[in-house]
Amino acid sequence: MIGVEELEAAAARIAGHVVRTPTLPSPGLSALLGVPVTVKLELLQRSGSFKARGAVAKLLTLTGEQRAAGVVAVSGGNHGVAVAEMSAALGVRATVVMPQAAPARSVAKARAAGADVRLTPTMAEAFALMERLEAEGLTLLHPFADPVVIAGQGTVGLELHEDADDLTDVLVSIGGGGLIAGVAAALRARRPGVRVWGVETVGADAMSQALTHGGPVQVDVDTRITTLGAPTVSPLTYTMVRDLVDEVLVVPEADAFAGVRELAEHAKVWAEPAAGCLLPAARRVLAKTGDETRLGLVICGGNASVEDVMAYGGQPPLSLSPFSGG
Repeated sequence: MIGVEELEAAAARIAGHVVRTPTLPSPGLSALLGVPVTVKLELLQRSGSFKARGAVAKLLTLTGEQRAAGVVAVSGGNHGVAVAEMSAALGVRATVVMPQAAPARSVAKARAAGADVRLTPTMAEAFALMERLEAEGLTLLHPFADPVVIAGQGTVGLELHEDADDLTDVLVSIGGGGLIAGVAAALRARRPGVRVWGVETVGADAMSQALTHGGPVQVDVDTRITTLGAPTVSPLTYTMVRDLVDEVLVVPEADAFAGVRELAEHAKVWAEPAAGCLLPAARRVLAKTGDETRLGLVICGGNASVEDVMAYGGQPPLSLSPFSGG
């Protein structure tokens, strides 16, 4: 388990390297959902997602020998971009392994930052290649199995505690579980009465499967939301979610894309489907918790183009574009 002391140490280490992203009330989402809603806008973070926090937290702990050898990361998009950009800022050579289904924009951004990007047919093969490159001498910068990375992601929770008004329930998306593990650790220490809910999508439910089976298992990833498509969670993120999170909800993929459009129309932010899944989950939470609920939503990233969402999200919003009504 990772405690608040590790989170505070990570916050001190990464200060000056990342953005303290806005934590704001959302009048539009409050009107849409019928209860007060606060958003933590990690889509405004460096690299476009919360992943910059964990990446730089880990990079700043490397020895001189490790920095010289370089790092390797595996990613469905956001972690790879963050590792590429934060490594470039610190003068560390980075190799990023991504599945071919990763958003073209993310691949281009990682390459533009100077990373050696390797593409594989599937996410499972991406993890396998990552392990081979680690065995060859590169330092692994794992997206969710590293306590230092999780502590970096957990600084989102510390800031949410410090900047938000009263909250009863906080919703966090789950890929491999690093973000929710860190956020839950922060909130359990600082706001123990707040309920924490995880959100996955159908076809990308590694944490739900782990909770069902009593530990991490390999799942067949079948999703167009690549940033949620981890083939398994880690023992550490599983244990932290089991012990600290109230429930993990699984929502249909199509509802996550619809959530992107609702965030654009009502919150006036362009988020990725990994954040869009929070809105259908919020409705399910409200059905359980009632009208006195005060929601916090961690808008984890914004690295999806309009074309991505239109291509994968089915029917266009309303009649024209994802921004109609906004």
